Amino acid sequence: MKFDKEEKEILEAYDTGKLKLSKPSPKEIEAIKAAADSTFKKDKRVTIRLYDHDYKGIQKKALQMGVPYQTLISGIIHRYIEGDLISKSS
Repeated sequence: MKFDKEEKEILEAYDTGKLKLSKPSPKEIEAIKAAADSTFKKDKRVTIRLYDHDYKGIQKKALQMGVPYQTLISGIIHRYIEGDLISKSS
């Protein structure tokens, strides 16, 4: 596994004892659980029409990745909204 500079510094600090892990408080655990619940909660349903070629292509890609095609579509939309996907012309 490759680590970037910051990750290497963190690992080195932990290995040399400069960094100590602390146990989260019950309040922090509840906040983490709440964040996780809201992160994975999908509460909106949409219907879209696709070209047959695109539909078959997304199904093929999803099969290669081992995920349901709806999950792949949702992930692509999420990555686009977050700015992780850019057009080729950019």
